[in-house]
Amino acid sequence: SRRGMRIAAKGMRQGYSGGATKPEIGAAMRYDELKDMIKDAMKAHDKVRLSILRQLHGEIKNIEVDERREATETDVDAMTKRLIKQTKETLEGSVKAGTNEERTETLRIQVAILEDLLPEQLSGDALCELVDATIAELGATTKRDMGKVMGVLMPKVKGRADGKLVNRLVCEKLG
Repeated sequence: SRRGMRIAAKGMRQGYSGGATKPEIGAAMRYDELKDMIKDAMKAHDKVRLSILRQLHGEIKNIEVDERREATETDVDAMTKRLIKQTKETLEGSVKAGTNEERTETLRIQVAILEDLLPEQLSGDALCELVDATIAELGATTKRDMGKVMGVLMPKVKGRADGKLVNRLVCEKLG
């Protein structure tokens, strides 16, 4: 009813979020950092950076609107990864076509900007040490133990290493 909609709108203005919990301090900071980066890019007249940051902001805003909740740090990271993947695919197509060098260079810069936003990725040595430690901790010896190892290992590396790479390393160590 109209009255119900007015009450809901009034509640939203007063800060009631419809039962959704507020995100952790770190998550709000991360989204606020993105907004600040957009402002900085505007002030610096950096069109390439501004373009990709606005695209990321739009994707995150879609999550907030569609799911009617605040974006968390996990959402920001997931969207950043998704946008990196999409931009890399576009970059590959641009390189194959080979027609517009300026566009290709812009895409390369955008991928670099997005990758800087992600948490630091685990390097090969650090990842190998983590895999070895997890295997030793569980006493895993055969490929049959791979599920146990991956189950313990993936939460430790979540967002900091590619799952396929982790899977390959575990497979090599156990095989």
